[in-house]
Amino acid sequence: MSFLVAFLSDKFMAKTDEACLNEWRHGLLNQVSGEVLEVGAGTGINIKFYSDNVTRLVLSEPDKHMRKYLREQVDNHQLKIASVTSGTAEQIDSDDESFDYVVATLVCCSVTNLKSSLREIRRVLRPEGSLVFLEHVAAADGTPTRRWQNRINPIWKTFMGNCHLNRETEQAIVTEGFEIIQIERESMRKAPPIVRPTIRGIAKKPNNQI
Repeated sequence: MSFLVAFLSDKFMAKTDEACLNEWRHGLLNQVSGEVLEVGAGTGINIKFYSDNVTRLVLSEPDKHMRKYLREQVDNHQLKIASVTSGTAEQIDSDDESFDYVVATLVCCSVTNLKSSLREIRRVLRPEGSLVFLEHVAAADGTPTRRWQNRINPIWKTFMGNCHLNRETEQAIVTEGFEIIQIERESMRKAPPIVRPTIRGIAKKPNNQI
């Protein structure tokens, strides 16, 4: 199943990328600089959006099939500042306070443990470092979309690489001690209605946290 997800993911998302995601990725990643970790880097769709202000880029992807495409993207872009690792978001193989930014795009929906992942991200960020996020999330309580998300979620996550339709990622980010300093809520165009609600933005790690 992971082989099929890796092979089809970019093709499945192509119309949505063109409709909105490419613009959103560019707007977010253009703000990133210094030493950067991207968790759940997938097939490397973000690589072309990083600016020259990034001095080191660690691309972490636990799925071996995704990593194959990810390494091809690194080679194609001749990205000498980049390295590829097999770590998970729940257990990042880096020292405390190693990065200026951590990037997570369409990742928080599918991690095994969102709370543990956010704590690890907070750990490896330097004081006042930032989490850059772009995620599809749960629709508002009581809406028809939320009801359908709740109904379909058990089957969806089984066949879609543990992707959860109804995760309240914004609240989880705040609960784990981040300060959201920039956020946009928008419908993901050209996507199935149950995955259209999204959030994107930047959350800062307070100076007094590890």
